[in-house]
Amino acid sequence: QAQLVESGGGLVQAGGSLRLSCAASGTDSRMSAMGWYRQAPGKQRELVATIGRDGNTNNAAAVKGRFTISRYSANNTVYLQMNSLRPEDTAVYYCYMDYQRTVVVRYWGQGTQVTVSS
Repeated sequence: QAQLVESGGGLVQAGGSLRLSCAASGTDSRMSAMGWYRQAPGKQRELVATIGRDGNTNNAAAVKGRFTISRYSANNTVYLQMNSLRPEDTAVYYCYMDYQRTVVVRYWGQGTQVTVSS
């Protein structure tokens, strides 16, 4: 059974930086895309960034130029470098991994809180 463990959240002042990590275990070559979503209080979960097995990335408009997603296949870990943080980036951040079975199955991490103070 695949598992995702996130780390790196915390409290930071506006303009600061954080790096989130998400380590996948129990996986194999059938892993495909990985990425991050976030959910702020009272709001729907929204996509932040994705990265495919080929390294192609896609960022939400709200974080372009500030967040960078990267992935290291050797240790099945995906990172989210967050710079120039704003109070509106405050949310619980969830990583995900898509896994190819008969259909694509999506696994989720437990979430990590990011709080940006003004």
